Amino acid sequence: MRTAFLLLVLANLGFFTWSRYLSPDVTADTLPLSREIEPAKLKVVAPADLPPPAPAKPVAIIPPAPPPVPAPVALKCVEWGSFTLTDAPRAEKVLEPLTLGARLAQRRTEETAGFWVFIPPLGNRQAAVRKATELKTLGVADYFIVQEEGQYRWALSLGVFRSAEAAQARLATLRAQGVRTALVGPRETVVPKVWLQVRSVDAGLEAKLKEAAQQIEGSELKSCP
Repeated sequence: MRTAFLLLVLANLGFFTWSRYLSPDVTADTLPLSREIEPAKLKVVAPADLPPPAPAKPVAIIPPAPPPVPAPVALKCVEWGSFTLTDAPRAEKVLEPLTLGARLAQRRTEETAGFWVFIPPLGNRQAAVRKATELKTLGVADYFIVQEEGQYRWALSLGVFRSAEAAQARLATLRAQGVRTALVGPRETVVPKVWLQVRSVDAGLEAKLKEAAQQIEGSELKSCP
């Protein structure tokens, strides 16, 4: 019995050894490369024989939009006046802070004045000179003594104007300075006048000119002819 058991164990060991190490593997593939890669169909291609790469699709480059062009600044010519020959330097003095330089010019004209502001005739030259001294004391500088023959000889003219409104504005200024005997009356006479012209005027400068024009009563600001 013991001998039979030992023989059975030896038989099992022998079968295990045979099946594990000596038996051929019926499932193994003996020609893996020839079956899977098929070397007869392989072909070595030189780099020069390769087809050229497909050209890249062009990318559309949209240029940036140009910056908006600023609208041109509207410039014009403006003139201020009209002034007598004695008043013009005072008006130019008012414009000095604006530093206009070559943009400032004069236009000379002759105008028919229909009204004037005056102090009636004082009888003689001495009285007229005394009244002129009083005017200087009050700060009035724009005047002259009428010396030609006629009903207004030895009167003092304080300004000639085209309109009654401008003459009344001048009279109001004189009243504020303390002049009590001045009057407004008609007077047809041709007088030389000065217009101060300013070129290349934009909106900002025009506003400053309007402000300056308020300093001289009876003057006006308008476009150049």
